[in-house]
Amino acid sequence: MKKLEYVGVLNFATVGLDGTPQIRCVSAIHYEPDKLYFFTAKGKDFCRELLEDGQVQILAYTRYKEMIRVSANAVPVAETEQKNYIDLIFQEQPYLENVYPGKTREIGIVFAIRDMQIEYFNLGVNPIFREQYLVGNGENKPKGYEITNHCIGCGTCVKGCPQRCIKPGNPYYIIQENCLHCGNCLEHCPVKAIRRL
Repeated sequence: MKKLEYVGVLNFATVGLDGTPQIRCVSAIHYEPDKLYFFTAKGKDFCRELLEDGQVQILAYTRYKEMIRVSANAVPVAETEQKNYIDLIFQEQPYLENVYPGKTREIGIVFAIRDMQIEYFNLGVNPIFREQYLVGNGENKPKGYEITNHCIGCGTCVKGCPQRCIKPGNPYYIIQENCLHCGNCLEHCPVKAIRRL
């Protein structure tokens, strides 16, 4: 969460009301250790999309080649708490006063994200490093590949792995934290012993 705050401007992706992908940059955010709150205007399509189904993915990319992706549902903050969070976000993000001066901030609404899956992916190290975190009641969605018991130990997957994260064993196994998820092992396994998670 701290790394997201350091990035500042985050990319929020939603599904448009017409079913098309939508993305926008958001910086009107208040961070807490295990949740975040963000402000938008009630009249924006972004707000309507969130009120329709709440699904959002947030993406941040640091100068150190780290990617952080948050998958979650955004829910409006309780009506009794809206003013407090709006004032807090405007206090922490003073530029908003230029965008919504005076009472025009009342057109805003604050959403909360409390339950999330966070994927951390660092391309700036060798081998690459990835990890998944759950916050609150976030849902774990496994990704990547695994080698099944059909493995014959030929080593074809090891030779083709760009991150050298496949190790001998019975069966061979993938070090998931270093896996690029490129699928090269799956493509080249002569006995189809690799499956997508």
